[in-house]
Amino acid sequence: MSKKINVLLVDDSAVVRQVLLAILSDTPDIHVMGAASDPIFAMDKLAREWPDVIVLDVEMPRMDGITFLKKIMSERPTPVVICSSLTPKGAETSLQAMAAGAVEIITKPTSGLKNFLLESAPELVAAIRAAAQVNVRNLGKRPAPLTPATKLSADAVLPAANGHAMAQTTERIIALGTSTGGTQALEAVLTALPRVCPGIVIVQHMPEKFTASFAARLNSLCQIEVREARNNDRIHPGLALIAPGGKHMMVTRSGAFYHVQVVDGPLVNRHRPSVDVLFRSVAKFAGRNATGVIMTGMGDDGARGLKEMLDAGSTTAAQDEASCVVFGMPKEAIKLNAVQRVIGLQEIAQVILHR
Repeated sequence: MSKKINVLLVDDSAVVRQVLLAILSDTPDIHVMGAASDPIFAMDKLAREWPDVIVLDVEMPRMDGITFLKKIMSERPTPVVICSSLTPKGAETSLQAMAAGAVEIITKPTSGLKNFLLESAPELVAAIRAAAQVNVRNLGKRPAPLTPATKLSADAVLPAANGHAMAQTTERIIALGTSTGGTQALEAVLTALPRVCPGIVIVQHMPEKFTASFAARLNSLCQIEVREARNNDRIHPGLALIAPGGKHMMVTRSGAFYHVQVVDGPLVNRHRPSVDVLFRSVAKFAGRNATGVIMTGMGDDGARGLKEMLDAGSTTAAQDEASCVVFGMPKEAIKLNAVQRVIGLQEIAQVILHR
């Protein structure tokens, strides 16, 4: 029998601790080794036993979650799942936590908390399982959705191309897809780019309301402009558009220019936005004018879409295992023979600039 995942819960809400403990205690491969109402009590527990995964609130008394997280990452890097409120302040603080090395975000409302957490149990369990598989050597080095009954493909949003991709032109676009560990990886890539670079479209698996804060944070750090995509935004050099949480983003072409469509739709590969949806649209409308890179993340979203990009003449690459927090998505793309080059995180910026 495989080893259980030892989890420590740190949240100042007694309701949250009670509900999470009940949910996780019913999950056969997870063991809750303890629950603490704040980081000070948590440190007492850590002195006796160290967990595989920590589920952490970010707004707590005595010591805030960010300070605690930075202490953990400096002493003994450990996968941390952030449990954050769906508020602007909660989103901003959670993104600080992701930048410090947290690997997943689970959202919680300000009211109806107990029922929400019960309904979100599959999402929480999946986040903990994903966190338990991360490469802890890559945590903190650099400054999740409900599960449907059926796992849908990109066909549910956009039909596959039925003809040849358009001829190669001088205007290129870059498509990046990432999930667990992607916030840190995207920061490393985008901050390395000069002001003049090809237009970039990005899917980062992230909850609704968090992507705008994430884009704004990157925009403050980068030479290029970074923002959350709006429907019909034009893709142009020096701009990176991030798909909004809870929406799919697709590339289309109008005359001589590329634009994005931001649309509703079902979960694809259990995600919305989905990397497969983005990559398929790039294959269909950009073909040889595009470069696709699949980066750190759990699962297989993006693997089939990257293969479609390769078949349409796009340049394709995958982040290597050594630099990934989770090698799942790149590994699946490599298995499908969708990848021309396997590269380290520090090489991705050069691929964007020079193919």
